[in-house]
Amino acid sequence: MREKGSSDGGVCKPRQCRVWRINNGYSLDREVHIDNPKSVVDAIRRKKLNSYWTQTETYEALKTYIELNFDGLRDAVILMLGNEGCKINTRTFQNDMTTFRGKDDVLTLLVHLGYLAYEERQREVRIPNLEIGIEFANAIEGAGWENVIKALMDSEELLAATIQQDAETVAKYIEKVHMENTSILNDNNENALSCVISLAYYSAGNDYHIIREMPAGKGFADIVFVPIKRSPERPALLVELKWNLSAYTAIQQIKEKEYGKTLKNYAGKVMLVGISYDKESKNIKMK
Repeated sequence: MREKGSSDGGVCKPRQCRVWRINNGYSLDREVHIDNPKSVVDAIRRKKLNSYWTQTETYEALKTYIELNFDGLRDAVILMLGNEGCKINTRTFQNDMTTFRGKDDVLTLLVHLGYLAYEERQREVRIPNLEIGIEFANAIEGAGWENVIKALMDSEELLAATIQQDAETVAKYIEKVHMENTSILNDNNENALSCVISLAYYSAGNDYHIIREMPAGKGFADIVFVPIKRSPERPALLVELKWNLSAYTAIQQIKEKEYGKTLKNYAGKVMLVGISYDKESKNIKMK
């Protein structure tokens, strides 16, 4: 067991920031995370790091339960793929694997099966790590979720366009994800935009530790992408989101509030990314 603050890069201290995605293990009460003992033992025996998850029988169960498609279940899964928590009522669950009255029962069962983490204080569930997130993405294939699958598949191209500073292409990708998932955006604000960004950059979890609302300089950086050790060629990304303000304003805020200080233990290139959403035109702008 180790504190979240001890992850690669040394940029996040316990109790100070919200980890967006952990590449291995499960987070416990936002203070520590623990690796799955079976995963560790299997890796040592094989002398090779890989995912064993698809070799378990419960993968088919995940696909079956998602395909039940209770009202609101699709939106809940999209939110969680975007690294948001989803409020649930666990009291309606009948403690069996056959009786379901709605999405809360399905999500509660997935907690019992180890597919979701439950945060008692917030009464929210979330996908605990990248490995299981990949299985959720696999499970929704062929279930009429083409728009979501396309967004996940496009995320690698989006990350590449971002690193290449192709602002126009990046804006088009994010705008598309936003338009095709408007049903999950009950709150038209920066939090909703943040969820869209999380979904759009889904594959970035392979190369980055991604931290939302990270204490930095004179405030909180909206999203920080810190390259993991095996991806030293990737630049760090400081991302600021703006609602009805310009992307230029977002860049200026990163500079004026000295968000770069959060990367004091990081050595490498840093890219400043400003993303804005215009409520009137519904257009995404990026700088």
